[in-house]
Amino acid sequence: MKPAIMTALLAMGFLATTSAPPALARKPAPPNVIVILADDLGYGDTGVYGSPIVKTPNIDALAADGVRFTQAYVTHPVCAPSRSAILTGRYQTRFGYEFNPVGRDRTGGVSLNETFIGQVMKTAGYRTGMVGKWHLGEADRYHPLDRGFDEFFGIMGGATAFMTRQEPGDDSYITPGSEASFRTTASYAASKGQSEIERIAAARDQVPVRRGREVVEVDGYLTEAFTADSVRFIGANRDRPFFLYLSYNAPHTPLQATKKYLDRYPDVKDRGKRVYAAMVSSLDDGVGEIRAKLKAEGLEKNTLIVFLSDNGCASYVQGACTNGPLNGFKATHLEGGVRVPYIVAWPGKVAAGQVDNRMVSSLDILPTAAAAAGVRGPARLDGVSLLPYIAGNKAGTPNPTLYWRSGPNVAIRDGNWKLWSVNRAETGAVVPTATTITPDGKQAVLSSRGMHDMLYDLDKDLGETRNIAAANPKVVASLKAKLKVWDKDNVASQWTSMRQTTIPFDGELLQIYP
Repeated sequence: MKPAIMTALLAMGFLATTSAPPALARKPAPPNVIVILADDLGYGDTGVYGSPIVKTPNIDALAADGVRFTQAYVTHPVCAPSRSAILTGRYQTRFGYEFNPVGRDRTGGVSLNETFIGQVMKTAGYRTGMVGKWHLGEADRYHPLDRGFDEFFGIMGGATAFMTRQEPGDDSYITPGSEASFRTTASYAASKGQSEIERIAAARDQVPVRRGREVVEVDGYLTEAFTADSVRFIGANRDRPFFLYLSYNAPHTPLQATKKYLDRYPDVKDRGKRVYAAMVSSLDDGVGEIRAKLKAEGLEKNTLIVFLSDNGCASYVQGACTNGPLNGFKATHLEGGVRVPYIVAWPGKVAAGQVDNRMVSSLDILPTAAAAAGVRGPARLDGVSLLPYIAGNKAGTPNPTLYWRSGPNVAIRDGNWKLWSVNRAETGAVVPTATTITPDGKQAVLSSRGMHDMLYDLDKDLGETRNIAAANPKVVASLKAKLKVWDKDNVASQWTSMRQTTIPFDGELLQIYP
């Protein structure tokens, strides 16, 4: 264009004297967050954690796409207390949720003074959904819809039936050791003489499935129903940030699986192991379906996923599960009770293929989710955000010291040292039968025989087989001093343990309080 013509056009206003402002940079959408919790899944019950039996290609793939922790812990070796810490980021002993609320009128729950992860994410503008097992209070004000979740589909209590009718090729198995879980239901006495599927189905009457606050019928396999509703939730909220807490009740007892999953294990002859493996396969399929939905909706790279178990696998399934190289099971503070599989994946934000040997805790989930959402968590959290550690921006150990308390029994992991101090049973005590239930209200009292201290160097003795407390009195004293300081911020339990029992261990008969 000639200069004279350009000047004339400028004068008449047909050309702008400056270029148009650039478009404002779009702020990245907040990441979605999904927490997937398994129920009683053993440390050694997935392929990526060393199972020679169970096939878990989807959980293995999740680990390959993120970080697999080898020294990850929960705060309690049984369901409800562990879950309360996951959802609050605080030790359950801070608010008296120290034992499972088994067989009570369930008029309470986790203290209303505690802030749940759903409330944190909802405040940050997230749509919040909860699918699966709650176990944190059933009365008014304690429901998931009262604790920060916009949607709920699941069960309020603990164990329930995975299926209420059985097709050819399905299997329902009550291991002799898990009989106690059915004695706590009102329908148990009437179930004598019935088939196993009929007896298990009766549990659904006691712990029904609900959508919101209303009881609904589920005519199918419960694990699949929970997966399907989670997939629905993701699709319904694909255009806005969401937080999903998918709390499976698999592979907790009762052991039930459909032919679809059992057929994957034709060479496993042991009935318990085969049904249990099939249940884990259904859980694994669920993880795969969740990730497939995220990918189909274009959300895979903007979704943080955390996968873990609420505690170790249980001894009462009599060898159907395994905690791998660890000693102990659910209900004890041995590694097999509190060390769990724990995976974090966020494609594009967290480097894939990491194996992290640092100590982390289920307490870290809430602060990690809050940090991902760009908000501050509640005050007085016991956990820390894992994001700077797994993104490579921060060295050191997220949780150099971790603590446990169940009644008079306490434990501490400090570096490589692990101390477990347990109440001795009174003289004349015997190992009870599997169906022994402690009467409600029976307080834990210190034995006249005192406490039994067990000290282990986990770097040299992962299996906790050599108690070296007698040879290291200064270490024991130091760890007990740390426990005493930590315990100052704890409160009394809201109720007593109804699973008090005795176990033989380390040459002693010990009293434990699950």
